[in-house]
Amino acid sequence: MFIDIHAHAYRKPPCGWSFCNAEQLIEVYDKMGIDMGAVLPIVSPEIYFPQTNEDILDMAAQYPDRLIPFCNIDPRLLTNSPNAPLDKVLRYYKDQGCKGLGEVMPNMALMDPLVQNLLRHAETVGLPVIFDGCVQYPGDFGLYDDSGLPQLEHTLQTFPDLTILGHGPVFWSELGNLQTVGERASFFSVKGHQIPNRSKHRINEEGVVPILMRRYPNLGCDLSDGNGYNAMVRDPEYTFKFLDEFQDRIYFGTDILSPTHNLPLIDQLHEWHNMGKINDTIFNKISHQNAIRLLRL
Repeated sequence: MFIDIHAHAYRKPPCGWSFCNAEQLIEVYDKMGIDMGAVLPIVSPEIYFPQTNEDILDMAAQYPDRLIPFCNIDPRLLTNSPNAPLDKVLRYYKDQGCKGLGEVMPNMALMDPLVQNLLRHAETVGLPVIFDGCVQYPGDFGLYDDSGLPQLEHTLQTFPDLTILGHGPVFWSELGNLQTVGERASFFSVKGHQIPNRSKHRINEEGVVPILMRRYPNLGCDLSDGNGYNAMVRDPEYTFKFLDEFQDRIYFGTDILSPTHNLPLIDQLHEWHNMGKINDTIFNKISHQNAIRLLRL
């Protein structure tokens, strides 16, 4: 069984983009052997067209046994201030059946008071958060953090009852030590194309991610997109130790964008499982059991 912690779909995909609609997402899931998936709305306009939480709820209602709704809120909502009563909005969507908050990715600093206000209310309401990061602003998407992820650490300290799932290049680049700062993230060419820039060297020295995982039990790992996959395959010998140590807080995911999206992580997990590199317990936790517990399915 596989439960996808991180997927995207549009009720009607916008002009110029190849996102799945609900039917296409289910077709991909059937083809890949994925039983259920959390659909995360995009609400900040830095990189994609915004969509409503209601679109996600409608798609989940259409496929209640397959799609799990998340809600998302831009931290500038309502009053564009750190005092905005975002708990009222989050509580409303939780009551409607939303299981988490995300993907949070406006081009703002993680320590921006507006972002911290959103996370404070997510902790109060009891919704886990998935966010993406960036290394510059403006001119990118995602929550900015510095090398070494000090803003993430401060946030984990500030909200100990908030489950945060690390995701994306800024998070996963720091699984091992950085050889250059340029390894932290993808970048945009002068023509506007996003160019992946992923660490390929073996992990001779741990980075900050496993250190934060040990210090803060409210931090989890979202394996979705090519960055999560790259982090797992760049040094399998280290990966097996990482998966064993943090098996209770690692979540399978796809970050699927289109009907033709390549999803090598499924085959890789099956291969490692069949080879005995990860045992039944670890495989089942990562593939679906952790998601069932986190999302209270």
